[in-house]
Formats: sequence, structure tokens, C-alpha cells
Amino acid sequence: MKACFSGSFDPVTNGHMDIIRRAAALFDEVDVLIMENPRKTTAFTAAERKQMIADSLKAEGIANAKAVTGSGLTVDAVHSLGADVIVRGVRSVTDYEYEVLQATANRMLRKEIETLFLVATPELSYLSSSVIKEIVMNGGSAKGLVPDCILEEVTERLSH
Repeated sequence: MKACFSGSFDPVTNGHMDIIRRAAALFDEVDVLIMENPRKTTAFTAAERKQMIADSLKAEGIANAKAVTGSGLTVDAVHSLGADVIVRGVRSVTDYEYEVLQATANRMLRKEIETLFLVATPELSYLSSSVIKEIVMNGGSAKGLVPDCILEEVTERLSH
């Protein structure tokens, strides 16, 4: 069975990697689906985010996951990739409320695609791409917050 874990991953965090690792243990294949949204300003291009995820997957030895890009409705991108499940990480009640609405809308559009929520590992539950950007842009370190293999790239881009 194939799953997609979708998001902007700008940049990918250790919290994202935890969800990817856990999803990869549950499914035969996991596509890490980097969604492009022209209305959203990102620090990294889709190609850069795809490469950072590919490097992180390789560094962690997650062989049954790969980075892909998509646009438009997530549920349509997931369908076009031949996946059966959308995996979503949930950090808080606020995340859960938002994700339930998205899952319900997706179910209305494509009833054959299920959504699976994975609860964030407690020590990583505060992590988000926005938190990483805020920390680094204000002179803090992202060490331990993003995969080591992309730390230098993230620091260089965001600290300027």
C-alpha cells in the first residue's frame, strides 16, 4: 500500500522526518509530496526542498520513501501518484481541528483516499518550518531541529 505525506516542507524538520520514518514503517511506499502553492512565499524553491528531503531520506536510510512535487488540490495529486492514504502529522488540538476539516473535504472529493493522522512525538511537537525560520532568522541555531545533512544549507539561507 502506498501513502503520501504532504506539506510545504520549507524547510523539512526533524518533526517531519519522524512522521516520514513512522509512515515508512507502516506502508510499502511513501511519497513525500511537496505541494507548490503560488500564493505562499517560501524560503526555498520546490526543487531545493525536494533535494533537501531526498538528502535527508538517504542520510536516515529510509529506502521506501521518496520526495515528489505537486500542485493544485492535494487529494488530486495523491490520486495521480496512485496512493491510497494521505498521512498527516498532528501536533495539537488546533492541528487536529484543521486536519479533520481537510480530511473531510478530501473524502468528499475522493472517497477512495483515506487520511491517517499520526500524533507528533512529544519532544518534537513544537517543531514547524515556521519555528525553524524564526529561530534561524533571529540568530539561533537549527541544530537538532532539522536533519544534520541540511543544517548548513538551512542556516546559510535563513540567517541572511
